[in-house]
Amino acid sequence: MTVKEIMTELESYGEENIKKILLKHGVKEPFFGVKVEKLKVIQKRIKKDYALANELYFTNNADAMYLAGLIADDDKMTKEDLQAWVKLAVSNNINGYTVPWVAAESHHGFELALEWIDSNEEHIASAGWATLGGLVAIKSDEDLNMPALKNLLTRVEKTIQTEKNRVKYFMNAFVIAVGSYVKELTNEASAVATKIGVITVDMNGTSCKVPDANMYIKKVIDKNGIGKKKKTVKC
Repeated sequence: MTVKEIMTELESYGEENIKKILLKHGVKEPFFGVKVEKLKVIQKRIKKDYALANELYFTNNADAMYLAGLIADDDKMTKEDLQAWVKLAVSNNINGYTVPWVAAESHHGFELALEWIDSNEEHIASAGWATLGGLVAIKSDEDLNMPALKNLLTRVEKTIQTEKNRVKYFMNAFVIAVGSYVKELTNEASAVATKIGVITVDMNGTSCKVPDANMYIKKVIDKNGIGKKKKTVKC
């Protein structure tokens, strides 16, 4: 399929009511308002395509960008690719999910995430923390840098309350991810979750809530789910 053909198909799937919902959730124009289930129909048809994913992403259309993340060949993504992607990731669904998913499943996720979390731009820092959360969910504990993760937990504890809005959300999610997926650090993550307490994030009047990290980790413990990794973070 060509980019032109896909864009025409995406436009046909657009729904005004979906677009209104996505606008409330921080998705930026231009986009058509396509349901994720429709994007997955196209994904199943294409599977993986490195070049096509990049072409779709740089249309700057949020629907096409999300689809690009679903069909990206993560193993082929270079640092330069990912840096270019994160710069354009101003929509919340792209900086919070699409870019972190692709980065986490690439060969450069940890290195870039550490760089991104130091950015003064909210969408880039958010992508960095979300990437870190994705990495701990899919990487075996043996492949994780435990001292670095401990330092990051300490950083969250000390700085989360003064961070930008969306950055706070994904720092909190990082604590949950470490506590849930990294057995060695569950107790430390739980302690940090207790110390940071309730995190207030402006969700723009939507019904979305910020998870209570301590309660979330406890639920995973109760279900004997600690340390059970995901095959992929993409959905």
